[in-house]
Amino acid sequence: MDRLEAMSLFVAAVEAGSLSAAARHLGMPLATVSRKVSELERHLNTRLLNRSARRLTPTDAGQAYL
Repeated sequence: MDRLEAMSLFVAAVEAGSLSAAARHLGMPLATVSRKVSELERHLNTRLLNRSARRLTPTDAGQAYL
């Protein structure tokens, strides 16, 4: 896993408010952005994002990671 890329995608997702908005902004497939962020969460052994139907927000751990 390229952690720098995953970190950048995580930040982009938080700034955009959703994985799909981040993917559109970056010109990447949603599946790629989602997979990379999930890999980063697995690598860190913690959840970084609260995923809801309305908005994506960082968890406390995600906020600290930012």
